[in-house]
Amino acid sequence: MASKQITERITHLDPQKDCQEIMFLLTCHVFPWDIERALEFALFRTYAIPAISSLIVKTGEFQKRPRKRYDDTQLILAEITENGYDSDRGKQALNRMNQMHGRFPISNDDFLYVLSTLIYEPIRWIDKYGWRSLTRNEQLACFYFYREMGHRMHIRDIPESYDEFEQFNRNYEQQNFVLASSNPVIAKVTVNLFLSFYLPRLFWSLGKPLLYAAIDNHLLEVLDLPSPPKFLRESITGLLKLRGKFAGWLQEPSKPILLTARKRPTYPQGYKLEELGTFTHAKRSN
Repeated sequence: MASKQITERITHLDPQKDCQEIMFLLTCHVFPWDIERALEFALFRTYAIPAISSLIVKTGEFQKRPRKRYDDTQLILAEITENGYDSDRGKQALNRMNQMHGRFPISNDDFLYVLSTLIYEPIRWIDKYGWRSLTRNEQLACFYFYREMGHRMHIRDIPESYDEFEQFNRNYEQQNFVLASSNPVIAKVTVNLFLSFYLPRLFWSLGKPLLYAAIDNHLLEVLDLPSPPKFLRESITGLLKLRGKFAGWLQEPSKPILLTARKRPTYPQGYKLEELGTFTHAKRSN
């Protein structure tokens, strides 16, 4: 197996004190592909919460400009992960996020749930499809990183422990995953958006079952999306696991893979942090 110098470096870092560095190394060196995919599929889980999906439908932003809304969200999170929340750009990104969220009536519990998906969905994806699972210290670093980010987003009552927050995540899904008319509206827009990254529109109908095969059946039900045949789900799972094994034989990239450096059709001339996100007017609920 190829040398894993970055992974070895992480073993000498403290999960709480060095959580920003560990998150950067995991996201930009060790698991860049896996973490990006996991956060993409995490979006579908948030759409299963009617309070969230109905708000997105109401604003109309995502339906009108899905690629821009996706890029804006990814770039704001990437600025914080790549630069750290204490950096000038990290602080600007957090400020832009807080300005944007402050205009919408989002409950504190919904904020908590979305924050939890940023922690646990990448961990679960890597455990299932990665070339190795995250160590306990790496898992804790993810928790500490996003817990601190949550504090800076003024989210209240964030659980103090990794296990407690994970239990909140599972309980919230069990209690709040409900089929609503707004769920499939946003889910289908997102499916088309992700397919557009890889396929011409002509082939989207062929690609949809492949994408659905990476989403669990219960989530598909509450999103009102069709379940793929069992053989297709097993095939996609097998291919993703095979891809993970292959990645384990590759050298970790010595240069960081930065989402902020990626060329995007949304911003052909580059972007400014203060221009990311939405600028509509609403109020945040207590």
